Formats: sequence, structure tokens, C-alpha cells
Amino acid sequence: MGNITSCCDSCFQGRRAQSYEPLLLENEREAVADLLQYLENRTTTNFFTGSPLSALTTLSFSDNVDLQRSAALAFAEITEKEVRPVGRDTLDPILFLLSSHDTEVQRAASAALGNLAVNTDNKLLIVKLGGLEPLIRQMLSPNVEVQCNAVGCVTNLATHDDNKTKIAKSGALVPLTRLARSKDMRVQRNATGALLNMTHSDENRQQLVNAGAIPVLVSLLNSPDTDVQYYCTTALSNIAVDGNNRKKLATSEPKLVSSLVALMDSLSLKVQCQAALALRNLASDEKYQLEIVKASGLPPLLRLLQSSYLPLILSSAACVRNVSIHPQNESPIIESGFLQPLINLLAFKDNEEVQCHAISTLRNLAASNEKNKLAIVKAGAVQSIKELVLEVPINVQSEMTACIAVLALSDELKGQLLEMGICEVLIPLTNSPSTEVQGNSAAALGNLSSKEIRTSSDDYSAFNEVWDKPDGGMHRYLYRFLTNSDTTFQHIAVWTIVQLLESGDPQLVSNIRNSTLLAPNIRNLSISRASSPSSSVGTPRSHHSHPSYQDTDAGDGLAEIQLLSRRILEFIDSDLEGIPGSVPGSHIQPGSSVGSSSGRDHEELRRSVREAFMPGSHR
Repeated sequence: MGNITSCCDSCFQGRRAQSYEPLLLENEREAVADLLQYLENRTTTNFFTGSPLSALTTLSFSDNVDLQRSAALAFAEITEKEVRPVGRDTLDPILFLLSSHDTEVQRAASAALGNLAVNTDNKLLIVKLGGLEPLIRQMLSPNVEVQCNAVGCVTNLATHDDNKTKIAKSGALVPLTRLARSKDMRVQRNATGALLNMTHSDENRQQLVNAGAIPVLVSLLNSPDTDVQYYCTTALSNIAVDGNNRKKLATSEPKLVSSLVALMDSLSLKVQCQAALALRNLASDEKYQLEIVKASGLPPLLRLLQSSYLPLILSSAACVRNVSIHPQNESPIIESGFLQPLINLLAFKDNEEVQCHAISTLRNLAASNEKNKLAIVKAGAVQSIKELVLEVPINVQSEMTACIAVLALSDELKGQLLEMGICEVLIPLTNSPSTEVQGNSAAALGNLSSKEIRTSSDDYSAFNEVWDKPDGGMHRYLYRFLTNSDTTFQHIAVWTIVQLLESGDPQLVSNIRNSTLLAPNIRNLSISRASSPSSSVGTPRSHHSHPSYQDTDAGDGLAEIQLLSRRILEFIDSDLEGIPGSVPGSHIQPGSSVGSSSGRDHEELRRSVREAFMPGSHR
């Protein structure tokens, strides 16, 4: 609020009482005398009830401007020192004073109302009693002090959710937007603060956009005032939550990204944090993902990521995660030095969200580039995941197992991952309470078991070592998935068994052939049956959610399960040492024939099943 000097006593004592004598009504003279006495004992007087409030009310409704000034100034000083819930009997005289044509009365009355609007109950009552209309009129005043107090009061009122829509529909947004450009920094702060408070719902954000707030907020990002920077950055961050608003920003505000990147180097930590969050929201769109990198946004993001201040770490990690969604950004992020800080954050046990953002970013960086996969493993990501994954929260487990599933797609890395003992932590997670963790862990195991081109030097001993342990090993995991009612899990199990048999490893082949748990259930799956429900593991997801299997139509999935199951049985019931391929001495490669199936049919089958293991819309 604007400064209200302690002048209530002087209002009366500065003018000798006799100067009022010819002009005052009897009740007004009594009110003046009573109020002077109450002010002398102000520390023990409750001005919000009884005779003190009655004296203030009498002066407020007087036709004498001097008395109105005295009442308004008294209300301003009293509420500056004490704020409590008040009733209509207190607010009515103040709201009446707001309608005065006298600037001094307006200034003091709006200050008093703004002070009272700090209290939650008062916020609602002020709006209910019609306080917005006179406040809007005062925002249009040519007097800067009146503007400042009126806008400050609206800012306080706008912190209550029940008031936001009423303020948006009252016509206040246009004058607020205009006053955000005020040359007076106090008015500018109050106006931008009020605009920020109006950005917390879809409807109000749209009202703000329609009122022309976007170009004003963007221009004020370059304000020299830290508070204005903070309010505008946060407001734009909230506005950028909406896709349509991002499109509008993209076409009308070409300097937005560069301004936000610059603010990540602000001296204010809260401005740095909000700038990163605003960029995070903008980076929900492909255009902004590329533009942030082009605008040299990676170096300040890396600096924030390595901060010791949690809000900075969280905001920058969230932003980098979204920026990493675009394939063209994968290599620039790695080349900028993000790998080790991201890997370090996997162990950031103080905040689960930071861990999720870090591992999701690593998964994104590994998505489409073999060189990046190798760099991630070389930097120690898999070793960290192995050490942490059994102890982290389920959401982090889901992201970590999904990352391993992506890395395991690389034929060059499969052997290295197996040597690192990653199966030892993946197998227990196939029995996780989370369906998503189960599916991601099984996908990783499946990807590790498959190879595009098999050679005689392929080493599958790692699968033999975990056949019966830990937690029942591969054996129990495959049994659980074969007997699961979810066709996606059944699909994963039979596909993985095919990969293990294709390896030709004598011990693996013997383990599968001699299992009394696997064969009966594979026979059941080879028989035509009604479709079973598929789990959410195969549900397509948004660009920032966990990876998912790209499962097929339920009918097609059952047919594939039957084909794979029958092929396994052909081998189990024969004396062969491995599932044969169409080329003598080789194993089945994608596209080769199986049994009586045509080459084309088998190629489509293999491609479909492999896709089921590839984390799908992780972006």
C-alpha cells in the first residue's frame, strides 16, 4: 500500500476545534471529540466495534470533506497496525469513502481496504459488498498514489481463488495491464503482481491474453526491478501451460526465449528459478525445444543443475528433460557436459521428482543415437542405476528400468550390460507392485536377450547365472508372465523364450526344455482362445510420460502369442539344440521363415514382437 503517515491526531488538532464549530452537526462534533479520545488511547482501543467504530462511521458519511479525510486516514493508520476479520459495519464506511471525489480520501480509503484485504475472510466480503467497482475507478485515477493503493488492494483480493473469476469479469484486467507499464515502480509492481495472481486458471489466463497482457509481460522481463521480473516471468510461465497460448507466444514474441535465457543469470535466485520453469513449459512444444538450445540456453541450465539450491535444481532438471525430447537436441546436451551431473542426480534422495527428471533425460538422450547410448553407459549411468534401482521410489524405478530397456536395444552394449550384472536387479523388479515397472524390467530383459545378428561368440552365460536366482530368477519371471492374465505380459514371455532358444546356448536350451513350469503354460497359450485384457503397459503415452509398449490389437496379439508358443513347442518336443533358421548353421534372423509360416508372415510377426519391447512414445 502507499505510505499513510501517522496524521490522524493532526487532522483534528492541526485545525482548532472552533474552526469546525459553525459547520459541524451535533453528532459530528461528538464523533470528533470521541475519536480524539480514542486515538489518545489507541493501544487499548478496538476501533472495529462499538463507539470507536460508530465515531469513524459518522465522520465517513459526513458531507464535510475534512471529516471524511480524517476518517479515511484514521482507518488507514489503524489497519496498518492491526488486521483482523471485520464485518459489513466496518467495510461499508470505507467503501463509501472510496467513492469520494477527493484524492486524499481515495488514497487513504484504498490503503485501508488493501490492508484489510490481507485477511482471507475480508477478501471475500470486500468483493461481495461491491468493492471491485470503486477500485477499478480508482485504478483509472490520474493520481499515482491512488493508482498504487487501488492496484495493491486488487492484488490482495486476487490471491483468493473465489475472487479471481469475479475480478476477471469485472473489467479490471485492462486497467491492470495498462498500469503494468506505469513509470512509477510501485504501481508497476502491484499491477504485475495482480496479473500474476490471475494466471492460475485456464479461464482467467484466457481473459488476460484477451486483455493484451502478453506483450506487456514480455516487455517487462527486461525491467530493472527484480520483483517485476519475477512476477512477469511467473505469469508467463503459467500462461505457457496452455498449448494455444504457446502458439500465440511463438508467433508474436520472438524475443521471449532469449529474455528468459538471460534471466537465468539474474542475481535473484527466485527469478532464475522461474525463468527455467517458464522455459520448461515452453519446451512442451518442439519449436521451443530447438529454440532454447539455439538461444544458448544449455550453459545456464547446466549451471543451475549443479546448484546446491533445490528449487534451482528441480526447475532446471525439468527444463532439460523437456528440451531433451527433441532428437536434434540429444547430442548438443551431451556435448555440453550434462551427463555426469544428470547421473549424480540419480542419487538425489531428497527429492523424487529430481531423480525422475534426471533419469528421464538420460533415457531421452539415449533414444535415437547409438553413439549417445555408448556415452551414457561409459559415463557410469548403468552402474548407478544398478546400485540404486531396488531402493528408489516406484516412479523412479519405472524411469530407470525404461532407460535400461532403451540402452539394451544396442547390440554393441548388450554384452557389456550383461557383464555388469544388470539382470540381477531387473529380475526382482519383474515382480514389482507396479505393472509399469514389471513391464519395463521385462522389456529390458527381452532386449538384452535378442540380437539382430547372432554370432558364435555371443555369450549368454549371464542368463544361466540368473536362471534360478535372485527371487526365482529368469525361470520364475517367465512363469509369472506366461500365467498372467494380461496378454501383453504373455507376449513378452513367449517372445523372450524364443530369443533365449535362438541363442543356441546349451545350458539355456536345457533349462527351458526341462522346465516343468514353462512347457505346460506354453501349451495352453498355443491353443486358440478368447482374448484377455491387456494392461496399461501398452497404452500410448504423452511425450513427457513413462515409456510404453506398443502392443497390437488384442486379436492380433493372441495370434502372435499362439504362433510363438507353437514354435517353442516344436523345439521342446524335438531333439534340436536350438531353434533353427532357414540358413544352415545359423539362428533365426528377422525376416527368416519359421515352420510352416511364410517368410513374409514371420517377418511381420518378428517386427511386431520386437516393437512390443521397444519403449514407445517416451518422448
